[in-house]
Amino acid sequence: MDRLVNAAAEVGGKEDKSMDGSGLDSCGFSAEMVKSLGNLGYEALTEVQELAIPAVLAGQDIIVRSQTGSGKTAAFAIPVCERIQLEQRRPQALVLTPTRELAVQVKQDISNIGRFKRIRCAAIFGKQPMETQKRELRQRVHVIVGTPGRTFDHIGRGNIELSEIRYLILDEADKMLDMGFIEQVGAIIKLLPRERVTMLFSATLPETVQEICNQYMHNPVRIVVDSVKPTTEMIRQGYYQIPEPEKAGLLRKLIYTMRPDRCLIFCNTRERVTSLFEEFKRDGKMWGSLHGGMEQRERLNTMQSFKLGGFQFLVATDVAARGIHVDDISLVINYDLPLEPENYVHRIGRTGRAGNEGEAVTFVPPQEQRRLAELEEYLGYRILRREAPSASTVEKGKLIFAADTAMPAFPIDRSEIINREITRIRINAGRKVKMRPGDIVGAVTAIAGVSAADIGIIDIQETCSYVEIMGDKGDLVLENLSRAKIKGKMYTIRQVGFRSKNY
Repeated sequence: MDRLVNAAAEVGGKEDKSMDGSGLDSCGFSAEMVKSLGNLGYEALTEVQELAIPAVLAGQDIIVRSQTGSGKTAAFAIPVCERIQLEQRRPQALVLTPTRELAVQVKQDISNIGRFKRIRCAAIFGKQPMETQKRELRQRVHVIVGTPGRTFDHIGRGNIELSEIRYLILDEADKMLDMGFIEQVGAIIKLLPRERVTMLFSATLPETVQEICNQYMHNPVRIVVDSVKPTTEMIRQGYYQIPEPEKAGLLRKLIYTMRPDRCLIFCNTRERVTSLFEEFKRDGKMWGSLHGGMEQRERLNTMQSFKLGGFQFLVATDVAARGIHVDDISLVINYDLPLEPENYVHRIGRTGRAGNEGEAVTFVPPQEQRRLAELEEYLGYRILRREAPSASTVEKGKLIFAADTAMPAFPIDRSEIINREITRIRINAGRKVKMRPGDIVGAVTAIAGVSAADIGIIDIQETCSYVEIMGDKGDLVLENLSRAKIKGKMYTIRQVGFRSKNY
């Protein structure tokens, strides 16, 4: 029988744990974890983190029901990274996610959190060459994040060794099962060691998710994270009754009058996304589009650009936007009423994140009023109808909108802050000349004043290798390694910037 912990009850009257240096130390985290989380800007543990982290560190299975933006990735990434055995070659944690975009996001989060612990994480998903992923999996990888289909393929081909998996995380389990992955998820779980910690995170807990919990988890702790502020308080919601042909005009009026810093516009089909994007990108502001028909590289580049403030308006379908985790989206517009009520919750959850307030509006043609009523019944509350802004308000807003040529100031990518303390060095030799991590470690540690503790992640590729040097030893290693022999030969050595590891 599982045990229930309700976060709303737990946090009432509790002193907030500071996440500055002293606060992190009081949580019992390692110095490396304290440094990573501090650089990533963590200021306070969220409810889900406060409840989940101790349970995982104690080796307990957990079932977590929490809304988007509650901090669930760190809730499993922090304890997993703390418990990883660095020198072990076989993977020790497996994270399954419903979409490629979410796999990339989770991989990046784990890599950042585990950066100073030297945790290596790989993301595997479809529409990327199997051979490329196979080469990465051959190296020491501590954590694998993957979609069920591609993960099962790699297991079947012998590319993933499962014997040392000690942590299994099912992320957004309800969505994963909705997308038809239940058989593959079950098949993967049956191949894993019985002695493991299993974590399941889900916005809802339908019967199919409960069945997995009952079948594959041992006496789990059930953590229910009810937001301290209800969704209706965190996100101002409303709808406009608008005929289908007038939607584009209303969208333009709202952009002029609301002038959001960053706006996410949801459509039900990729065709709608494309047509809307083509129409509005001519207005002179930065627009982007995201849908399942785009090439994977283009989709990931678009997501990263939006996250870093490259453009203000993103038109997207539901599936493509599942991996978007941006804390300062001020407005979500449901250009199309979502086909499933659950998707409405996921859509509006892109705003009002990390304690911020947000706004979400929905366009409802007269013939879809019944579907709106069904949505309200599902939500358990009414969405207030709004009137379109007046012509004079639109004209005033249009002038302000046209005059404002500056992009809003967005926070810098926290990955960049972490990477500033790491020097990445490229060696002009890889697998073709049988370069091994041990060869590089030997050459680097032969430098006076440098130890193995100063070496981060080593990445051996076909024709070159990359080694990360921690702290202030980068210049010392760069200078001396360029004059040293590795495996009896001299190679070209140079410093390189951190490339995107999304591909």
